[in-house]
Formats: sequence, structure tokens, C-alpha cells
Amino acid sequence: MIEVFILGVAGAMAVLSWYLMQSLGGAYARYRQAFKQQASERMGEFFLFLDPSQLWLANLAAGAVVSLAGYIAFGNAWLSAAAGAAALAAPQYGIRRVRLRRLRNFDRQLPDMLMALSGALRAGSGMQAALRHIVAQSPIPLSQEFGLMLRQQRMGVPFEHALGGLYRRMPTEGMGLLASSLKIAAQSGGNLAETLEGIADTLRARLHLLGRIHALTSQGRLQAWIMACLPAVLALALHYLDPAAMAALWETPLGWSVLGIIVLLEAVGIFFILRIVSIQV
Repeated sequence: MIEVFILGVAGAMAVLSWYLMQSLGGAYARYRQAFKQQASERMGEFFLFLDPSQLWLANLAAGAVVSLAGYIAFGNAWLSAAAGAAALAAPQYGIRRVRLRRLRNFDRQLPDMLMALSGALRAGSGMQAALRHIVAQSPIPLSQEFGLMLRQQRMGVPFEHALGGLYRRMPTEGMGLLASSLKIAAQSGGNLAETLEGIADTLRARLHLLGRIHALTSQGRLQAWIMACLPAVLALALHYLDPAAMAALWETPLGWSVLGIIVLLEAVGIFFILRIVSIQV
């Protein structure tokens, strides 16, 4: 009976291990595919055309190096694994941050471009000629996006489709207003110059209000990051002051559980603080 029980447990463990390996393999394949697809799309938005496979290999190499360095520095497998996982997730987070910054820069440049376009239309210039002249003198990313739209039109893409593609690449409120006004003007006519001036004034007022909100809520964001960093700094200071007393926190399952709870509570606190100070306009 004991042999049968041992064989049953061994079989169950083998099945569980096989299922776990299959699940991990599937999760790895899905993450790799999602990483390559997002990297290709996002890099294309930045006009950087890199091989997604090479980016994935570089990401894996960076994760392995960070995990090895963490193990050498701390001597803890769990901390090194967490550092490697953070290194694997860091590129996607960085790409999202760069994309958000690009969208904000585009929104800041759009009102000046609209005023220049309105002035050119009032002076009697055509839409295409005015756009070519203004885009050639505009900064990045506005010049890249409108330049791509103009090149698509020269290749035969209809104006509305090219404008829709621009809005899909830059899904901001200002670009949505501009796309709607240009489509309506192309279909039914009207005083487009006055419409563009009104959009530019609206966008400038919105950007001014967003800047004031960002300044007024900066203290709350700073408190969130101080609250997040203070426990980690305190733990490291106590570790160097009294390593024996802190060993139970780093080397025992109960200490790991406490660390997990601390990280979870810190993440929840940061999330709620950032949601409170994030005011949508």
C-alpha cells in the first residue's frame, strides 16, 4: 500500500509538473508574441523600424543580466527573480511612457500649427500647399505625423483615409477636433479658417488648465512616491545597521510573506493616491 501511495503521489506530481510546464510555456509564448507585436507597432509610431526578434532577445539578455546581478548583490533567489521580471517588463513600460510624452508634445504643438494654417487659408493659400509649407517648418513629432499624411496622399490615399490614419496614430482630443472639422469642411465647405482658430483657442485654454492642475497636484504625486520609497530605504538602512535582526525578514517564508504584503499595500496606496490626483479635463 505504501508503494502504491508513493507511486500515486509521484504520478500526481509528474502530471502537475507537466501541466505547470505547459502553462508556463504557453504564457511565455503569448508574452513573446505580444511583446513583438507591441514593439513593432510602437516603434513604427516613433518612426524607428527595428527587428522585434532582436528586441526580444535583447530584453531576455537584459533580464538575465539583471537577475544575475541581483543574485550576486543580495544572494536571494526570490529577489533576483523579481529583479529579472521587472527588467523584462521595463521596456514595455518605457515605450508607453515615451508614447504618452510624444502625444503630449503633439498636443502642445498643435495650436500653433492650427493658427499658422488658419492664417495661410485667410491669405488665399490652398489646404495642401499650406500644410506642406507649415509641416516643413514644424518640430517633431508634428512634422513627422503630418508629413506622413501628406506622403500618403501623394501616393493616392484619399484625404479622409489619410486623416483617419493620423488620428489613429495620435488619438488626442485636439487631433479629434481637427480631424472632424477638416472632414466636415471637405464635405460641406464653410469658414475653415475661423473654425481652426476656434479649435486653437480651445486647445490653448485646455493646455493652460491642465498645466495648473498638474502644478496643484504635484504635492500629492510627490507624497505617493515618498510613501513608496520610504519603507524600502528604511529596510535597507536597518539591514546594514543590524543584519542579524533583519535576517528573519529576508531568509524565512514568514518574512517573505510580510514583504509581499508590504509591497501589495504600497502598490494599492500608490494607485489610490495617483487616481485621486489624476483629474480628467
